[in-house]
Amino acid sequence: MNAPLAERMRPKILDHYIGQQHLLAPNASLRRALDAGVIPSMIFWGPPGVGKTTLAQLIASHLQRPIHTLSAISSGVKDVRDVIAKVEHGGMFTPKGNILFIDEIHRFSKAQQDSLLGAVEKGIITLIGATTENPSFEVISALLSRCQVYTLEPHSQTDLLQLLDRALQEDPILRRKKITLKETNALLRISGGDARKLLNVFEIIVGTFQEQLQIDITDDIVMQNAQQSLARHDKDGEQHYDIISAFIKSVRGSDPNAAIYWLARMVEGGEDPKFIARRLLILAAEDIGLANPNALLMANTCFEAVKNVGWPESRIILSECAIYLASSPKGNAAYMAINQAQQLVQKTGDLPVPVALRNSPTKLMKELGYGEGYHYSHDYPGNFYDQEFLPEPIKGTSFFVPGSSSKEQEIAQQIKKWWQEKYNF
Repeated sequence: MNAPLAERMRPKILDHYIGQQHLLAPNASLRRALDAGVIPSMIFWGPPGVGKTTLAQLIASHLQRPIHTLSAISSGVKDVRDVIAKVEHGGMFTPKGNILFIDEIHRFSKAQQDSLLGAVEKGIITLIGATTENPSFEVISALLSRCQVYTLEPHSQTDLLQLLDRALQEDPILRRKKITLKETNALLRISGGDARKLLNVFEIIVGTFQEQLQIDITDDIVMQNAQQSLARHDKDGEQHYDIISAFIKSVRGSDPNAAIYWLARMVEGGEDPKFIARRLLILAAEDIGLANPNALLMANTCFEAVKNVGWPESRIILSECAIYLASSPKGNAAYMAINQAQQLVQKTGDLPVPVALRNSPTKLMKELGYGEGYHYSHDYPGNFYDQEFLPEPIKGTSFFVPGSSSKEQEIAQQIKKWWQEKYNF
């Protein structure tokens, strides 16, 4: 059986790799390290289909180093130790600079990640880990501190069109037919920056015209054929994002029943429970916020409990948190406030800090007037003194706009009590 098109089109040399120019352009950091022949242990962080595995293999080939590959899904501490022992005890017969590539390293437990530390620190192996999850959360700090993190970006439309063009020109199976790309919007939209998905979908489309030697690819043809062939829940693809979107919108919309349904869809689809818990944590701050500050505490407790309890019991914790958040009062005042403040900062630039608010740890700074005119709030009744804390050009600007929830209205009344007419809601 022929390998999938995405596998057939894997580049054989580094110069044929498409994308990630922020890392691989002639003067980019990773390319300079590769050209010098010295690379650190590293973590590739990026969404599916951006070339993490391919890049690891090409690095090994480019540097002429042996590479040992493990998947965190099917490997454990024993597998890691076997590779390390093989390299360490190979002696003069083992080539130097062995690379250990671990795919989906975020799925390794703390103990499994701990088993890598000694070999990485001593230079027995050069680790390359690939992850779709934020390594700050998923890779232990001791290992993370020994690795350089490189962020891989989704492929641009230019990258994807270049991949398609190369496939049409170089793949021996596709070259048997006369294939014309009349339209590409649907292919690009479905791929979502995922090169593997793009090529696999394209192969599905071409495969539906087995008897035809001449094929014109249009958006209508793609939409008619591809959607019937794609899996309905792909936890690494479009359905992954569609279902988590439906879940979040159900919680935001205060519908606990819909939230539980979409949660069940993710549970049955094999979604990473920590990913779900992290999204609930963000939602608690963004969509509930000051309307119920306890929601953030609940979501954070849920996140920690999911990490500690494991699967399948974590599904119960996620259910409890989802129902609580969906049933909670909603408010996005904190979310909107930071958005508006950032927009103003981008518009007005680095406005000078008022002299009264500046720190004055030295004699010179005091002579320049730093801190002069500042009133220490605790020296006044009610621990409050009416003074300006914003730069002069934007004084009086209000970022916090209370919503209709009782808690946000309570906060607004307290602000009015302090500042009277300065901030109008």
